[in-house]
Amino acid sequence: MTKLLQRHAITLVAALLLSMWAPRIYAQVRIAVVDLQRALNETEDGRRAKARLKRLFKQRQQELDKAQGELKSLKEEFDSQSDTLSDSARQERLDAIQKQFVELQSTYVEYQRELAEKEAEMTQEIIARMETILRRIGQEEGYTLIVERNEGGVIFVPGNLDLTDVVIQRYNAGEGREADTEGSSGSSGSSSGSSGSSGSSSGSSGTGGSHSTKRSSGSSSSSSSSSGGGGH
Repeated sequence: MTKLLQRHAITLVAALLLSMWAPRIYAQVRIAVVDLQRALNETEDGRRAKARLKRLFKQRQQELDKAQGELKSLKEEFDSQSDTLSDSARQERLDAIQKQFVELQSTYVEYQRELAEKEAEMTQEIIARMETILRRIGQEEGYTLIVERNEGGVIFVPGNLDLTDVVIQRYNAGEGREADTEGSSGSSGSSSGSSGSSGSSSGSSGTGGSHSTKRSSGSSSSSSSSSGGGGH
């Protein structure tokens, strides 16, 4: 709730600052929004990445469920035999249960970290391509600012100022891939050019500067089951 209020406050402050500009300048201001999370979910690459993450999540969840079942059985066995065990045997069983419980918690945390890293790895290139497309749209259509809809706390925007569908269409059409090729060739060129006495630095493509996008990566792994830490 606090973050949401902060986002609205930032948006309102930005609007107030824009309204204070001279009328001539204000008339030239064009602001659009984009929902990067929806775009990520609806592009072909995004759907494939989501499917791979879902498979990994299911696999890890099954492993956690199995480990939790084993721990539960061990605890039930101890409870049924506790009265017949000696003090030393009882303590030994308790130590074993505690150790297995700690290992289960550690495994849960590790799987959460793995899923988050995999999500970032799979979506990084997709988001980068979307940002390339958005920079081009901003330059082509003269937008002053492009705001990420969810991060910017946007409540309402006319449909013609929401660029999400346009980004999805242009992305699925293959736009933005050349930026990856240029980036990789540029890095290899810089390494091979070390023998030269002086190399000219290549210009950075797509630095529009007239707008801003903020990455939004919905985490499919954030809803991971609580079986790793609960139920004991």
